[in-house]
Amino acid sequence: MDSSANCPFCHITLPPSQLQRHANSHFDEDDGVADAEKDEQLARDLELAQQLSIPPSSLTLQENNTMDEKISCLIALQYRSSFYHVKFPGGLISLLSNCFELDADTNSTILLSGYVDHFQSLASEDIGWGCGWRNIQMLSSHLLSHRHDARELLFGGSGFVPDIPFLQRWLEIAWEKGFDALGSHHFNHSVYGSKHWIGTTECAAIFRSFGLRARIVDFGPKELQSFFLSVPGTSLTPTVMTANASDKRKAFQVYGPMDRYLVGRNSDVSQLDSIVNDKSQSTTNYMAGGSDHSMANRFPRKKEGHQVLLDWVWNYFSEESLTTSVQNRHVVITNRVPLYFQHDGHSRTIVGIQFRPQKNGVPQYNLLILDPAHVSNKPAAFFWLDY
Repeated sequence: MDSSANCPFCHITLPPSQLQRHANSHFDEDDGVADAEKDEQLARDLELAQQLSIPPSSLTLQENNTMDEKISCLIALQYRSSFYHVKFPGGLISLLSNCFELDADTNSTILLSGYVDHFQSLASEDIGWGCGWRNIQMLSSHLLSHRHDARELLFGGSGFVPDIPFLQRWLEIAWEKGFDALGSHHFNHSVYGSKHWIGTTECAAIFRSFGLRARIVDFGPKELQSFFLSVPGTSLTPTVMTANASDKRKAFQVYGPMDRYLVGRNSDVSQLDSIVNDKSQSTTNYMAGGSDHSMANRFPRKKEGHQVLLDWVWNYFSEESLTTSVQNRHVVITNRVPLYFQHDGHSRTIVGIQFRPQKNGVPQYNLLILDPAHVSNKPAAFFWLDY
């Protein structure tokens, strides 16, 4: 037997014992308003009582509703992060490409990522701790500009890069969804409003929570190999993690914070991490530097860690199938996503690489870097690391 019934006049749900009095109240002009208010309160009380008696099997649905409510609220409240707009057609990368084209050094080859905005740390907000968040913003600016599928997925389809406090909320939501559980535990499941340093694992957790594929690649000394991510089938000291729906190989997880860079602080060769973002849920697997097997054949074991890194970055940007500009030019803009570059105590964004042949036959590489610690409207915002 039903424990409630609907009023034939106003359709409010009430217990049967209250229904007749309520129905009669519709004909009582003097007490109608007061009775209606009482009945509405009674209906609310009944609804609350029914919610409190929900069986355990319904808790999962309620939790999902709570998560959806959090996401909807965050989408509604988040606002765009400010950055310096480069007043040049095509933005900063096009400006850099133009400058390199005018350079007299035509013996070098320069490969650049696609569009990216520079987000600098601000004295009033995040100097000293915000570099990780700023690099996430730089990668996001590229994805929003170049990838229609990513634009629909990132940050609730807002179409813009949120400010740091809202990125912190998105990271917490990623943790609640189950991404990087140990990293979440380290931060006690909360980073909003804090000045905690973050690294590539937190970046990967955010992007993966939106359905994007993110891979973390470690470059470190052999004696620290047991601390690093391991991919079966490779013998490299640098190791690669792929996050792909079709990749069924088992691999150890990588966890934050700062992606274990502290482990290598006392070693001779610092750990260098980079993060790669590929198209979301695509059947085409754009592997940075090729497949795991091909990468193992390219990199000799005895190479220093930084040289392995440089070879890897060059292979990543020089993939022929991803080149959009005319071949045989010494400056090429590719379709590649910038790289989140984590090293000892700091992180920056790699937006390209320069190759210059030397007389001794040994190639010279320069990593082209955007640094969150530099001011956007000054030339120092962009520089290269010379190896």
